[in-house]
Amino acid sequence: MYALIKTGGKQFKVTEGQLLKVEKLSAEVGKPYSIDNVLSVIDGEKVTIGTPLVKGAVVNTTVVSHGRGDKVKIFKMNRRKHYKKSQGHRQSFTEIKIDKIIVK
Repeated sequence: MYALIKTGGKQFKVTEGQLLKVEKLSAEVGKPYSIDNVLSVIDGEKVTIGTPLVKGAVVNTTVVSHGRGDKVKIFKMNRRKHYKKSQGHRQSFTEIKIDKIIVK
């Protein structure tokens, strides 16, 4: 059984027991967190597709940790124009563990 969920503007294919890094969530480490933006649920031959969300479907997760990703360096330059711009960015993330996929 797996489900397609939407969180942080992105879509993920999740199964039970999977560890997943998503955009930063406002939840404490070790606390349960439920995601109700479920786009579809596939259980063997039984496929449930939402319009746009599956009614009554919930993915229960546990927050494992918070962190920041690797640094991305941005460098812009126009040759012969004396223009250089350097910038860096580190994206925050939350690591979650998928506990249960529930369809009512």
